[in-house]
Amino acid sequence: MVAPLRAVAVKRPEEALTDPSRIDREWKDLAWTRPPNPKIASQEHHKLVSILEAAGARVYLLPEDSRTTIDSLYAHDPVLTTYAGAVILQTGKIARRGEGPAIGDALKRWSMPILGVIDGDATAEAGDMIWLDSTTLLVGRGFRTNQSGIDQLSLLLGPLGVRVIAVPLPYWDGPQDVLHLMSFMSLLDDNLAVVYRRLLPVPLYELLLSRGIELVDVPDEEYMTLGCNVLAVAPRQLVMVAGNPVTRSRLQSAGCAISEFEGTEICIPGAGGPTCLTRPLHRG
Repeated sequence: MVAPLRAVAVKRPEEALTDPSRIDREWKDLAWTRPPNPKIASQEHHKLVSILEAAGARVYLLPEDSRTTIDSLYAHDPVLTTYAGAVILQTGKIARRGEGPAIGDALKRWSMPILGVIDGDATAEAGDMIWLDSTTLLVGRGFRTNQSGIDQLSLLLGPLGVRVIAVPLPYWDGPQDVLHLMSFMSLLDDNLAVVYRRLLPVPLYELLLSRGIELVDVPDEEYMTLGCNVLAVAPRQLVMVAGNPVTRSRLQSAGCAISEFEGTEICIPGAGGPTCLTRPLHRG
């Protein structure tokens, strides 16, 4: 989650928000708070991509795909990457089910190996997954990732020596909400995480403390503006959405360097910050 980012996939607004009539049809059903402005969204996304490239990452662009919706702007969720290949996920959000096959096809075109596929009655979204280290994967058990998904992940990753730890998630705002494990926690270094502590399950809190992970708290007023959604492009080298000054100050006090971008159109309406907008493909 925190090693230097070398390769990353994104889906630009030019491919995800192409048709105004499609935006009008989809935004309410997909639980966006309002329709995004595609022109401003493109400007904001361009800034994000420039930050990623400046950090040394090669940026792969996902193509427009008829199987996907405007939610595909958030490229993180339909795939989990491992050193042995990608795991194509089946999203809990039914409207996003086309994203797994679409990104799987893109990875094949880019000659990237596929380790396996989550299918059947199993659901899993990568927003529920945090690598604590190379052999420990936290997986949120909530409305988007079910027990069958966790079981299939465990079977796929077990031969790699990976231990999957299920983290029960709170009900929060219910099954229509976008609460993921990464909605209230982002790992920033091997021993540093930013969290919204009020949502941390007690066993997870105790696990983080037992590993000596320092917690930087997001204040109540910056939770909904995605203060928890922070992308590490290297240890303590971070990307975050502008508009969270308290969280930014606390992170800087913890020794972090921060790059910001405006997210009024690509982040706030769809409740997805820089971790959601990016699918890391290779770190190290």
